[in-house]
Amino acid sequence: MVPDGLWQRIEPLLPTIERRYRNPGRKRIDDRKALCGILFVLYTAIPWEFLPQELGFGSGMTCWRRLRDWHQAGVWSQLHELLRVELHAADRLDWSKAVVDSSHVRALKGGPKTGPSPVDRGRTGSKHHVITDGNGIPLAVSLGGGNRNDILQLMPLIEAIPPVRGKVGKSRRRPKALYADRAYDHDRYRRQLREKRIEPIIARRGTPHGSGLGVHRWVVEQTLALLHWFRRLRIRWEIRDDIHEAFMILASAIICWRRLNH
Repeated sequence: MVPDGLWQRIEPLLPTIERRYRNPGRKRIDDRKALCGILFVLYTAIPWEFLPQELGFGSGMTCWRRLRDWHQAGVWSQLHELLRVELHAADRLDWSKAVVDSSHVRALKGGPKTGPSPVDRGRTGSKHHVITDGNGIPLAVSLGGGNRNDILQLMPLIEAIPPVRGKVGKSRRRPKALYADRAYDHDRYRRQLREKRIEPIIARRGTPHGSGLGVHRWVVEQTLALLHWFRRLRIRWEIRDDIHEAFMILASAIICWRRLNH
């Protein structure tokens, strides 16, 4: 489940754990096997406690701890950044434009960054916020409450895009233009985007349906569909928001890995 090329990029990012000389306890399960267990849960949405141990992944709690610890150590963010650099070096990133959108998911157990959804009869939910380049490659993702306005995550998403190296010269960080739907229509945020030298191309509220931006915006909808292809992200099962965000960043990195290889 973990291709050799992907593992060669992840392994150097993992924190080194020294085994105790005295009272070492049980032998620590191999990191690659634990990663296989994490990906198995991400792909299938199987509960941690039902993770098949006969597959050699270790217990579900062991894999959960590795996901938590590696997220806290910044492994998934570093992996995502590394793959963005490789895509930039291979001329796969389209910096002429960026596209932003969000998608609602139900949060069955509640927790931080949830809220009553106005599009799901007030049921508790969260939102996946995504900003992509012109080719639909995820540049940054974030998690928010289901009742939070999309536009509140616009500038945090822009700021979350790290400088992307990979070529001679200054690192790229800002797209030339930003495409968005009516949910992001606000002159205040248009001014903030222009201050960052980003041209806002945002549909206006009150105009007839069909803004003409669909030819540009479909890429982010495709990326949201790819994120939700990972079954663990279709419904938020985690009470802890950091665990769900870890799954989101890991899934984004896998999407980048696939784009790099295809």
